[in-house]
Amino acid sequence: MRKAYIQMHVSILLWGFTGIFGKAIGMNAVMIVWYRMIISAVALIPFMLRHSSFKLPERKRLASIIITGCVVCMHWLTFYGSIKESNVSIALSCFSSVSLFSALLEPVFFREKINKGNIVLALFVIAGIYIIFAFQKMYALGIVLALVSAFLGALFTILNKKFVYQDEPAPVTFIELISGFVFLSVILPWLLPVFNFSFEIPKGIDWLWLILLSVVCTSVAFTLSLEALKKISAFTMNLSVNLEPLYSIVLAIILFKEDELLSGGFYLGAAIVISSVFIHSFLQYRTRNRSVGELR
Repeated sequence: MRKAYIQMHVSILLWGFTGIFGKAIGMNAVMIVWYRMIISAVALIPFMLRHSSFKLPERKRLASIIITGCVVCMHWLTFYGSIKESNVSIALSCFSSVSLFSALLEPVFFREKINKGNIVLALFVIAGIYIIFAFQKMYALGIVLALVSAFLGALFTILNKKFVYQDEPAPVTFIELISGFVFLSVILPWLLPVFNFSFEIPKGIDWLWLILLSVVCTSVAFTLSLEALKKISAFTMNLSVNLEPLYSIVLAIILFKEDELLSGGFYLGAAIVISSVFIHSFLQYRTRNRSVGELR
């Protein structure tokens, strides 16, 4: 069990580095995502060969997985766009609202009753993000992109739930990455000119950051999280993932001195957003325990 907890926290720490590498890589957000998707997909192949037999899902689920891969692509585009247009701390603070987006979207997809407590917490998140926006107006576009990324992140997580129980996680992730890569490759000739970007080939140290981002922070972190889930509950994993924005913000302050660019208002807003996410997880825990008690 101890090993599983170590694997879990190492995987979350590695995910925390995704924003750091996105900031460090000297390419535009579109090219970062394009390279990350193909390198990550290739890096997953040995894991699939070792742990599972590759089997294509049935046609209907395959179509859903391909669509989800396109959503993942757009999620990463807006995530790295947010970091490029603001900084890691602001992007990750706003992105941490993904848990509450999930809480609001999930009842819609699964035709369940919306929890009133989630609505209240969502209002607190909106208040926290408004405070961040009010004190960091120069990063308005970055904040908007982070919120869109959080929404898309919640959306692809919910879409994954519809077929994750019927298919092996590694092949599903591989298909999503390849689908996202093909989707981005098709729209690349249109997308680059729109944002005044150009096609870029990584140079020097950018190759290292891309490989670390794609292999270590994506494929290795994915593998570790799956290993950890063999011993710990999915709820424990989801609760602990809330630490990812905190890891990223601390790393950004240490590595990029971002604290010099942030105001007191940012810390107040970020504290409200992140606290709301933890309160939501705690309330989920209480509801879950209460349900288990009633079943007993």
